[in-house]
Amino acid sequence: MSHKSHFRRSLEADPERLHFAAHSHHLWPDVSFDAHVQAWLDAARLADRKWEQIFAEIIPRAQGHIARRLGLSDPSTIAFAPNTHELVMRLFSCLPRERPLRVLTTDSEFHSFARQAARLEEDGALEVTRIKAEPHASFTERFAEAASKPGWDMVYLSHVFFNSGYAVPELARIAQGVSNETFFVIDGYHAFGAIPVDLSAIQDRVFYLAGGYKYAMSGEGCCFLHAPPGYGARPRDTGWYAAFGALEDAQAPGAVPYARGGARFLGATFDPSALYRFNAVMDWLDAEQLTPAALHAHVVRLQEQFIEELGKETLPLREHQLVVPLAEKSRGQFLTFESRAAADIHQRLLAANVVTDVRGDRLRFGFAIYHDIEDIGRGVARMCTALG
Repeated sequence: MSHKSHFRRSLEADPERLHFAAHSHHLWPDVSFDAHVQAWLDAARLADRKWEQIFAEIIPRAQGHIARRLGLSDPSTIAFAPNTHELVMRLFSCLPRERPLRVLTTDSEFHSFARQAARLEEDGALEVTRIKAEPHASFTERFAEAASKPGWDMVYLSHVFFNSGYAVPELARIAQGVSNETFFVIDGYHAFGAIPVDLSAIQDRVFYLAGGYKYAMSGEGCCFLHAPPGYGARPRDTGWYAAFGALEDAQAPGAVPYARGGARFLGATFDPSALYRFNAVMDWLDAEQLTPAALHAHVVRLQEQFIEELGKETLPLREHQLVVPLAEKSRGQFLTFESRAAADIHQRLLAANVVTDVRGDRLRFGFAIYHDIEDIGRGVARMCTALG
């Protein structure tokens, strides 16, 4: 399966580049360019009235795409924001202020949550318990046991860990043990669009965060939250868009009104062009029958070929350095090598126009549908020159 022709603009922008960082900044397919232009044209044509079209057509389409990919029965539970940090803060604003919040999470969360939680912890606003993600083989058991204890205000967990690629299995099992009063939040940024996700069994119990920057191929500015009914009815961190469609007669007299569904988590004015891109990419994926399962199967084949080719060379990256081995099926869309030389290898590869990314002593390679087997061979050959 090769879909390079659909990424012509991105690939021709730097023909010599081997972009093995789809897990970081996925290249955009050509349909996103036309969609971005359409957003401009609609703004020129409609001016102030563009928001009527965005809320009546663009947002519902995007909600539908997400609901189908996550197994959600009600697309209206989806709220959008420019980034996940904004949504995390809105979730925190639903919880009590008069005491420190008790939060259970892991030591492997992305910075949008980890940094903010650490800062609030400094001020005594949070009491955070962090479960080690590794060893992965025992993680679900250890985290489920901790999550089942009473008293948590929030349980926050990545579906796929950004620093390893390990995909947490049995999310439903973990959710079943969490108190009904607790906010259970799943960060799905490295899962959405990369691996099959089915939240149907737990959709009324979990929040789910993700966005367009990675495997949704839509770029910045299109993040979303699935907000289950009955949780966080009135976030204190709120923007005026959260009042759209609110039924004031259903609110307490004099109270700030909120919309129903996920719209209660909306903020204020945002750049809607990301939603245009997102819808165009999702429409294209549907037309090509490129499901998350099909995309993942393609990437797994490339990963296996990459490891096979590495094994033929004397490079400072070996299969035994994989944080999540190929044999582990609970794996996301990238490979992570652990090496004290990770930063140096990253820089040397970048100088050879092989794009990867590094997190401390971990080097990540992410393949995508704009790669084929020939790219793997070219990449390894170039790595031999850069690292030999």
